[in-house]
Amino acid sequence: MLSQVFERFVDKTPISVMVRGMLERVVGADKLDAFFYRVAHKQYTRELLFSTVFDLMCHVVCGMRPSIHAAYTSSLEEIGVSVTAVYDKLNGIELTTTSALVKESARELMPLIEQMDGGLEPLLPGYRIKILDGNCLGATQHRIKPLRQIQAGALPGKSLVVLDPVLMLATDLFPCEDGHAQERSLVDDVLWTVQKNDLWITDRNLCTRRFAFGVKRRQAFFIVRHHQQVSFEAITPFERVGRVETGKVYEQQVYVTDEQRHKHALRRIRIELDEPTCDGDEESFLLTNLPDEAADACLIAQLYRKRWTIEGAFQELAQNLCSEINTLGYPKAALFGFSVALVAYNVQSTVKAALRSVHGREKIEQEFSGYYLAVEIGATYEGMMIAIPEEDWTIFSRFSIPQLATVMRQLAEKVRLAAFKKHPRGQKKKPPNPKKLKQPHVSTAKLLS
Repeated sequence: MLSQVFERFVDKTPISVMVRGMLERVVGADKLDAFFYRVAHKQYTRELLFSTVFDLMCHVVCGMRPSIHAAYTSSLEEIGVSVTAVYDKLNGIELTTTSALVKESARELMPLIEQMDGGLEPLLPGYRIKILDGNCLGATQHRIKPLRQIQAGALPGKSLVVLDPVLMLATDLFPCEDGHAQERSLVDDVLWTVQKNDLWITDRNLCTRRFAFGVKRRQAFFIVRHHQQVSFEAITPFERVGRVETGKVYEQQVYVTDEQRHKHALRRIRIELDEPTCDGDEESFLLTNLPDEAADACLIAQLYRKRWTIEGAFQELAQNLCSEINTLGYPKAALFGFSVALVAYNVQSTVKAALRSVHGREKIEQEFSGYYLAVEIGATYEGMMIAIPEEDWTIFSRFSIPQLATVMRQLAEKVRLAAFKKHPRGQKKKPPNPKKLKQPHVSTAKLLS
């Protein structure tokens, strides 16, 4: 039985209860500490638990505290170690732990979303679609000693992220401490995860023979924007095959030679764009090894446009979650912060999946605001955690998947969607030329009158 206080939060802010319940399910303290013991190689636990460090980072990522130090100060009595020990722990978190954390959260949440039937429409039945893109963390403050004597922006790391566009989950993370590293240098790590019948969609930064034919050798498929460095031999001339929203579509057959000098027949697709891209390109070229019977050229062009889904996810991470904490200069700490943001994104995606299963896919995708979701959580989360004891939340970790799906739907039914409605602004108007005045300041009241 839930307490009366718990019931009031369920009635007044069910979406915060859903988020906290999912966090307990995926990254509860006991589960996190067991996870750390299983995946960590060099780091160990003495006095400071991994779950405590995660909780501090989560408070910053979700906007409840402005910095790690502020989060530490608010929980000083419970933590029991110095702030230096906290930062030392953060700065030493291994990249394998950072990567495994994201993968573990997706593994926990996938069956729940499927049970709720909360995913989006399949893009290509019979294939597991994975969108791959790079993310470079923004420059940090010059707090650590080696950075104090330079003026250049210090980049704390880079990573490749894999997004499932149907479940809207970040399923994998490939982090790198070198902020100037080429995304292509991480390709080998990605190839280890490729499975039969995967369909990988990525941009031209990863258009390499190593990636394309590495995917093909694993009986998987790719759609990649063609980079001119990958030469080809035309088998057939371009033939117009139709049209998509952005322009006319043409297709030809080509040979591309792999690193062992073996020829592979691929499909090359050209889209003559109605409007140039921001880079001034008037046409776009794609390479794919998808068979003709699986998808025609127009469908492939439409599938590639879905790559922007991951750009939207990155934008949501930047706007609604503090995924890049510019006070964390050490690469391991900064990348860990980014992985915690991806876990929070996965939790929010699961909440949206519950809403889709109750209120409909189209309504949630078009009208539900992730920004107002983040505002609601930031406003109520800490008070909810003070009012409701920790042990009351453990019920979410004991539910079976069908039971949890039922509870999430019941909570989703209580959500007032009007409080989370998007308010998209109209098209920006070109501002008029400002008046030049001699005085540096003006009175707004006088101008209005």
